[in-house]
Amino acid sequence: MGTTTRTHPAEPRIADRRIRRIQRGDKFRLTAVGGLAALSLDALSSVAYGPEAIVLVLVAAGAAAVSWTLPVSCAIATLLLVLVISYRQVIAVHPDGGGAYAVAKKHLGRWAALLAAASLVVDYVLTVAVSLAAGAASLASAFPSLAGQLLPMTLIGLAVLTVINLIGVSESAKALMSPTIVFLVLIAGVIVVGLLRPAPVAVIGVDRGPIVPVEAIGIVLLLKAFASGCSSLTGVEAIANAVPSFRTPAVRRAQHTEVALGVLLGTLLLGLAVLIQRHHVVPRGDVTILAQMSAAAFGTGWLFYLTNLTVTAVLLLAANTSFGGLPILLALLAKDRRVPSLFALRSERPVFRYGVTALAALAALVLMLVGAETHRLLPVFAIGVFIGFTISQTGLVLHWLRARGQGWVPRMLLNGFGAVLTAIAGVVLLAEKFTEGAWLLLIIVPALVLTFARIENYYRDVARHQRLGQIPPRPEPMPETTELVVVPVVALSEVTYRALQAALRMRGEIVAVAAEIDPTSVKHLSALWKEWDPGVPLIVLPCPHRSLVATLVGYIRKQTASGRGVTVLLAHVETCHWWHRLLHNPRGPVLTAALRARTDAVVATLAVRLD
Repeated sequence: MGTTTRTHPAEPRIADRRIRRIQRGDKFRLTAVGGLAALSLDALSSVAYGPEAIVLVLVAAGAAAVSWTLPVSCAIATLLLVLVISYRQVIAVHPDGGGAYAVAKKHLGRWAALLAAASLVVDYVLTVAVSLAAGAASLASAFPSLAGQLLPMTLIGLAVLTVINLIGVSESAKALMSPTIVFLVLIAGVIVVGLLRPAPVAVIGVDRGPIVPVEAIGIVLLLKAFASGCSSLTGVEAIANAVPSFRTPAVRRAQHTEVALGVLLGTLLLGLAVLIQRHHVVPRGDVTILAQMSAAAFGTGWLFYLTNLTVTAVLLLAANTSFGGLPILLALLAKDRRVPSLFALRSERPVFRYGVTALAALAALVLMLVGAETHRLLPVFAIGVFIGFTISQTGLVLHWLRARGQGWVPRMLLNGFGAVLTAIAGVVLLAEKFTEGAWLLLIIVPALVLTFARIENYYRDVARHQRLGQIPPRPEPMPETTELVVVPVVALSEVTYRALQAALRMRGEIVAVAAEIDPTSVKHLSALWKEWDPGVPLIVLPCPHRSLVATLVGYIRKQTASGRGVTVLLAHVETCHWWHRLLHNPRGPVLTAALRARTDAVVATLAVRLD
């Protein structure tokens, strides 16, 4: 006879509730398009300063050297292609996110993982600071009256982004969708219209005069230009770090978003490089290279102003990339016990609110320290991400070497080539910008690594001390007569009544104690206690030093010294509003802290609420 499996009537309802719960959580996550808006603005907005960084280096060899912008941009686009393919593989191998950190932890060991985490934290914080500072400076260029308000503007923008991300990352993606589309259309329009025009429609900015060469074109100069232009690659890793933020199937959506980012960014970089070479764009006055190209394409009419205002807005919103990536990275570090555990706590939205708040606080601190001046941040901006790039590529080389699956050789060679390129770019940029502030990274990054390591060691020591995960010895039952329940009393009240009523529900001997700080008050209390006769004795403790804490701690230590189990029941008033707590004696928390720190007694608290 066949076996009949009976299903409990509640099981379908439980399954339905679980599905609805997952769907409710999934609706707050990112689609591929939403991910492009929420996590890619850092990389996409870099076209506002990446090509300009190349030109500023090359122009040291004279105006004719600007023609090398396109070859250098092609090298950067090649590296971008390598990185995009690599991070698609990172997303598939590490669907829980983490990017360089997850790769290093699995393939390179503890210290490499800590180095990757430290470099990513620095890069995320500086991304917020640089984006907000550059956006404020761009806005002040259009409206000179705001030139003295850079710091307030950046802090206001930071506050707005923080609130949006505390509400939920999908809401932030919706808010960023329209500016992203407008930005991409306008920059593409600058490229297409500019290439179709035989000559610039308008030339803006003050001519600096003949550019005198101060350096010959050579491999060192080209490497400097390459390293400076690689600032356009910051933010490419953010999608791999935030895979859990995508809707199901998260891996496929994240991979599609990574490819879309690579195609868009590469096209824009190469298009602008061709335009720079064709119109021979060189630095002029205080006008950006992108502003010159927009004037060359559109003239100085409304499209020119719309383009530059959109660039300003997108630079401000580019900081959102960090808000999508760093909280998830901190959550992964918290799960590994390398940052405080509270960074792993997630709200219903779901949002890592402590990570978002920490990022906002650190970025605000950086902005205040540098006065929201972009040039003071740029020397250390891109170096941290090159550390992460190199570690990620090296880790994947070891992954393919160990896995040896189908097609592992070309994949390993591709990642090895990428590791060499990013390492060279990082070293060149560090050497070039060392005296301009890059030396700070040699202090900040090791300090973060050591901090993560010490936190991890602390949690490990706590786990060993508390025998976490081990089966403890069987508890030995104590005779009822050895347990003592102590109820501190100050006066007769509803609080005292509730405390004794709760104590009487416990097993063991129950005593009430009062410290003889004021003999008159204690004498009055003893008389009322005798009249009340609650069935619990009142013990008056001598208090020569008029210290309630010292007296009670001394009494409890004497009781526990004999091996007797002691429970102290402390009752306190719970007010209706938090500000009412200031009107009550803070004796309870002080007693609780002292008893827990200086005695072996069990401290129980009872809240008596005021209606």
